[in-house]
Amino acid sequence: MSKGPLAGIRVLEVGTMLAGPYATMMLADLGAEVTKLEPAGGDISRKVSDSYFASLNRGKRSICLDLASAEGQERLGELAAESHALLVNLKPSAIRKLGLTYDALRHHNERIVCVALTGFGLDNGDDPAFDYVVQASTGVAALTGDPAGPPTLPGYSSADNSTGLTAALGLLAQIVSGKGGQIDVSLRDVMLSQLNYHAAAYLDNGVEPQRRPNGAHSYYVPAQLFPTAEGYLALFVTHDGFWKSFAKEAGLTGFEAMADRVAHRDEVLTLVTDALSTDTAASWESRLRPLGVPAAAVRTLPQALEATPEMVVRAGEHRLVASSIRVSGWTPDYRRPPRLGEHGGSAA
Repeated sequence: MSKGPLAGIRVLEVGTMLAGPYATMMLADLGAEVTKLEPAGGDISRKVSDSYFASLNRGKRSICLDLASAEGQERLGELAAESHALLVNLKPSAIRKLGLTYDALRHHNERIVCVALTGFGLDNGDDPAFDYVVQASTGVAALTGDPAGPPTLPGYSSADNSTGLTAALGLLAQIVSGKGGQIDVSLRDVMLSQLNYHAAAYLDNGVEPQRRPNGAHSYYVPAQLFPTAEGYLALFVTHDGFWKSFAKEAGLTGFEAMADRVAHRDEVLTLVTDALSTDTAASWESRLRPLGVPAAAVRTLPQALEATPEMVVRAGEHRLVASSIRVSGWTPDYRRPPRLGEHGGSAA
């Protein structure tokens, strides 16, 4: 079997639950050797469920290590000396107390990259920072949901996942530089960054973003969810060419320029809603896709997975979603998640 693009890269992980383990699993899927350094009780996500743990930790190694002990610190130094990076997601005080920073480890390895993944930043205290808390505090929840109802949250851990991806990117960027150093990535900063054009509209022009019905886009019309004769359809008309094709298929006229559609948003949405009510979401998707119009029927997760069997892989006894990164000429080796302490130390 050919080696992955990160073959030979050794990464240590002191990760809990989701953000950190997701970051390093992405690296493991690409061929890196990832070793979890776990306390005697293991990463607490082991207690959630076997499938939960597997979804974030396939293909890794596990070493049990008491980082609060002298023996644990000695072993940490030995591992750091032969590793390219360490990624940790704990409270900032714990990261420093356990010697998991570049300043603490550089005497073992000047070129090691140390990534601290925290809620608000390595120098910004230990306030609780779980995914939903950060979504609430950064404006994400306020932008999500129907304006007539309360703010709400996406149905998955968007802050944790996004921060994991960002941490993996920062880690690799510093490795590529050829220099060691400290990388600081926080859930708060990542979520503010992902509000990019919303934030720019406010910072540059004083326009405060608002929740819109059916997840409507701030700039494009029509671009949202629409009810149909059966099911909901996501229609995303981002330029006039899409509108021309959609309008012809739907039997609509007028509003040929985006500026006109934005200026007459309510009228356009009424016309589109009425037109889409004449057929099912699945049928509209099949009619609009060949025309190049971005549209999709709203599916459940089981329906989405059934429609994309190539994205379901087996890792040991677990069926999981495959890596989202495809490398030409290479297929990841999806191995089972590690048993606690399987590669060293004691679980006792």
